[in-house]
Amino acid sequence: KEQGCKKVLIHYGNGSVRRSGLLDKVKASLDDAEVDYIELGGAVPNPRLSLVYEGIELAKKEGVDFILAVGGGSTLDCSKAIAAAAYYEGDAWDLILHPDRIEKALPLVTVLTLSATGSEMDNGGVITNLKTKEKLGFGNPLLLPKASILNPENTFTVPASQTAAGSADIMSHILEVYFDTRRAAVPDRISEGLLKTVIQYAPIAVREPENYEARAELMWTSSLAINGTCSTGKGCSWSCHPMEHELSAYYDITHGVGLAILTPRWMRYILNEDTVEKFVDYAKNVWGIAESEDVFETANARIDATETFLKNLGIPMTLTELGITEEHFQAMAEHAVIFGGLLEAYVPLNAKDVEAIYKMCL
Repeated sequence: KEQGCKKVLIHYGNGSVRRSGLLDKVKASLDDAEVDYIELGGAVPNPRLSLVYEGIELAKKEGVDFILAVGGGSTLDCSKAIAAAAYYEGDAWDLILHPDRIEKALPLVTVLTLSATGSEMDNGGVITNLKTKEKLGFGNPLLLPKASILNPENTFTVPASQTAAGSADIMSHILEVYFDTRRAAVPDRISEGLLKTVIQYAPIAVREPENYEARAELMWTSSLAINGTCSTGKGCSWSCHPMEHELSAYYDITHGVGLAILTPRWMRYILNEDTVEKFVDYAKNVWGIAESEDVFETANARIDATETFLKNLGIPMTLTELGITEEHFQAMAEHAVIFGGLLEAYVPLNAKDVEAIYKMCL
């Protein structure tokens, strides 16, 4: 209130935030500070453009001057889109397609309840347009949260399946920048340490949801995986995320699950004479796999270890298990290349490459 905040929009989901009592605590804090607030519930995985529209209408009608996002990455991403479009007179989807047009945004504070996307510590997000079957990323410096409250205890009620999927998402964020054509030893060593942290603590958090140490280490790793630390000195477009965004857009699957299914198949697809050295480094430095005389044997052992780890977390490891067929693979592949910059990836991928990787996931 002392900073000029008169009315807050609290955005949240309808699940654990209510059950855990966290939402009541947030409201009580605002009451104590004598700050008015309105509520927008309904946040869901793969945040919908329709909910963004609802939030924008509410923010404008009520004269909101601040957004408080209480939840996981989907809640935070939706809040960023609302913050960006609250001062925009056109269609909010324009800003997702052209985030450089964002000239003003509502300030945002987050209270994190899930370690996964790292959206609490970056200026980007992802929104799904169900009408066009598009799930696109956006970002602008104005959307960086003013503050993020990270209390591991707020993740104690996260179900095992979401903990596992979130851990896969964290790993993918790191792997997307680790596998890069540019050599950058310092961020690579940081990436390897963060990956080892996920490998150590994700199984514990799945088994023991109220293990504070495990939840804290995953929360810390989630933020560091996406805040630019690991990508310093790097430059290639990401590979698995654009492919997964198409899966989420068409089938509304859990983002981390899609990444877990895609990652080992993508690795096998791009393994060749030019990439094997990087895979060997990863096998040795992350998984502790001793290098054999056959470097491809070492690399494949690392890929197998990755797949086994994700499977042991309880994540479905085929698209068939999710009821997905190859019906839309061609269109999905074409969209992934266009919107995901896959021709500029670590190993450039065209639509036929992406379609082949999808088929490997069945």
